[in-house]
Amino acid sequence: MSEAQSGALTRVQVAGYGALGLPLAFAALPVYVYAPKFYAGLGLSLALSGAVLLAARLADAFIDPWLGAWSDRVANRKRFIALFLVPLGAGMVALFHPPAGGSALLAAWLALCLAVVYLGFSAANIAYQAWGARIAGNAHERTVVSAAREGLGLAGVVLASLLPQLLATGEGAPIEAGLPQTAWVFIVILLLCAALTLALAPLGENAKNRSGSASPGIASDSDSTLRPTEGGGSTQRVTDDGVRGALRLTLASARFRTLLLVFALNGIASSIPATLFLFFAADVLQAASSSGGFLALYFVAAACALPLWVRAARRFGKRRAWLASMLLAIAAFAWAWLLGAGDTLPFALICVASGVALGADLALPPSILADVILRDQSTGREGAYFGVWNLVTKLNLALAAGLALPALAWAGYVPGAGTALTALAIAYCLVPCVLKLAAAALLFKSDLDL
Repeated sequence: MSEAQSGALTRVQVAGYGALGLPLAFAALPVYVYAPKFYAGLGLSLALSGAVLLAARLADAFIDPWLGAWSDRVANRKRFIALFLVPLGAGMVALFHPPAGGSALLAAWLALCLAVVYLGFSAANIAYQAWGARIAGNAHERTVVSAAREGLGLAGVVLASLLPQLLATGEGAPIEAGLPQTAWVFIVILLLCAALTLALAPLGENAKNRSGSASPGIASDSDSTLRPTEGGGSTQRVTDDGVRGALRLTLASARFRTLLLVFALNGIASSIPATLFLFFAADVLQAASSSGGFLALYFVAAACALPLWVRAARRFGKRRAWLASMLLAIAAFAWAWLLGAGDTLPFALICVASGVALGADLALPPSILADVILRDQSTGREGAYFGVWNLVTKLNLALAAGLALPALAWAGYVPGAGTALTALAIAYCLVPCVLKLAAAALLFKSDLDL
């Protein structure tokens, strides 16, 4: 869709909308990747930190559908997002400035800070994603909006991967030593990007298009309304009977359930390496000081590949493009379990190849979800869909931390001790490949193309 077309999003609007994706993705990396090792360095055991992370993420996950349905009922998503960015920022600073104390105090502080961060992040992110599904005018524009959000999100992840190492003080200081300073930098980035998004992106609410008139596929926020399909064809009356009703209608969609299962399997396959990455780099590769560089390579490759996946999705279909990315990830990552101390160059190449595959994981599933919402004639309930979507995302991360870390501890792995490294390599590399292969098989048999 060109900018000259009526109602098309301009580049400034797309970029403005995508800006908030940068700090939201920035926040996710320290919370999900760095926090376990940060607290392990303070003396919190893997088993206890894994239990806290599992409990916090499960509690967070199960409120997401309610947050999503709630965001559908607010009059202005911009104000909703701005409100919940406050606990996100405050919680991030507190998370990486814990008080001195024993394991019990550290565990309690970790649980409390995660609860605050998760509440702010989840509410803001769900409303942000649902907002993006609403402002796009057609299937390709939804991919463009999703790619802008995830592309700038990747920029945030690259910053989050490099800044802790750059800000760590002392010769040979580990990457997690720079996290307290990184948290303050995050506050500045959050304020700047939030201001851009809230000022430049169109609201897309109340059945108004970007010219202020009724827009096809955009329903009003009234309790009972006729919601037209994207093509302007038949309509379906949807009655808003509260959060439970919204969730029931959402999960009644067979397409959505299929997409959700593919997304869950693929997400768990990605979450396990994310949780174990720093341990693998430090103990298997013996390259802890290169961790930030590996992460940067991975996410820069994903960012560079995003436009290619957008074009591939437009030419071959989103389902086929996503399937190709899964197969690429498996082909690249399966070799990592053979690596050992000093194999930094082969691992860097694996990071690049799997990062290219990540670009599709970031841009295409949310775009396919937006298509499913339109096909189900559920415009106006985007928040409910994305609430369930984010619940599954959180469950993926919860299972990765809550099961992988205690399992490795049971297998005899102790960070820095050089024990049970084979178990670590198998958990980091081979288990994710099996899960991703299952996701690819299910996606291949599905009917998720628009």
